[in-house]
Amino acid sequence: MKPAVSVSGSTSIASIAVLFIGLAAGPPGWGCSSDSDAGDPDAGDSDAAADPDASSPGEFAAFDEVISAFLEERGLAGASAVIVDRDQGEVYLRGYGAFDAGRLYLIASSSKTISVGVLMHLADQGLVDLDAPIGTYVGAAFGDGDGKAELTLAQLLSNSSGLVSLTDNPLYLPYLCQYRGTGTLTECAGNIYVADDAADRVEPDTSFHYGGGQWQLAGGVAEVVSAKSWAELVEETFAVPCGTGSVGYANEFSGSGLSYPADFDGDARNLTPTDNPSVEGGAYITAPDYGKLLLMHLRGGLCGDTRALSEEAVERMRVDRIQEVYGGSTSGYPALQGYGLGWWIDREHDGVVMDPGAYGAIPWLDLPRGYGAFVALEATSMTGVQLAERAKPVLDAIFDAR
Repeated sequence: MKPAVSVSGSTSIASIAVLFIGLAAGPPGWGCSSDSDAGDPDAGDSDAAADPDASSPGEFAAFDEVISAFLEERGLAGASAVIVDRDQGEVYLRGYGAFDAGRLYLIASSSKTISVGVLMHLADQGLVDLDAPIGTYVGAAFGDGDGKAELTLAQLLSNSSGLVSLTDNPLYLPYLCQYRGTGTLTECAGNIYVADDAADRVEPDTSFHYGGGQWQLAGGVAEVVSAKSWAELVEETFAVPCGTGSVGYANEFSGSGLSYPADFDGDARNLTPTDNPSVEGGAYITAPDYGKLLLMHLRGGLCGDTRALSEEAVERMRVDRIQEVYGGSTSGYPALQGYGLGWWIDREHDGVVMDPGAYGAIPWLDLPRGYGAFVALEATSMTGVQLAERAKPVLDAIFDAR
């Protein structure tokens, strides 16, 4: 059981859109492109993970300088960062300003790769086929899908389903349950599935429409086919095999407006429990635990010796589906014009993907260089993107020097 509140009538459409979308503009310098227990493949057991501020700057001093200067320039209280290397595991972990490295953060749209991972886990188990009509799985439970039975999970998770999105109308009435903490995720998904929305949808796999009810619908499919709650699925997929005990999901957006919820204060106990978590943007996690997930992606789905996802699953998440299937683009974002399943794809630099969040959290993978990084802020999406624009070239140079 995790968090929420209901949408306030005073919340503007623009406010909700900015809050959820998580990317105002792609960083033009993103580029193709870690010091605790280097060489330990089980980074989650490192001394730095036990003592979140134990890492010594060493070769990452320049990275620290960028983040510290940025925080001072923007008047931000603090940040946390983790860097992981495909071969060496977690190589750097640091807290900045008033925040230690183990602080718990709400990560908004940086939840999407975690959420896709849950569906990939079910696909690995043979419980779903991402390319099969979802009516195959939920028709008996939800009834007539008003034309949505033929949609696939791959379409939903690549923002290509044609359902009304955040960029179309974030407060679209038939999907409003996505912001409410009452009821359950399955119930909300069922409401979206049967909603009278045919006049407002577009044909699937014809254009990119970011976020919205399509993610909540995908989460409902997961609950139906597994007969488990979303919280149970997240624990099963990641917490058990990867040791990411901090990860959970909330539905806090209705009361937060444009700002990071001040009353959260890095403590999940300050979130209102809910059975209807926000699948696209409700996750909370610490930097070291997000680092474990990035390392899992770098290592083909393995957490240490334990397989969390199949190699095929993590590779498919990084395929530029919108280009491959219908020649689509995210539009308006300089480098990040591609989109896979949860990952934004940098078409200018092969093997670079990211998943930015509206509160400033920003994870990325640089597959050619074999590293991943996650920086968490309590700010805005654009702030996180601007910090990454400065920090990534510095990390790229460090890994190139290796």
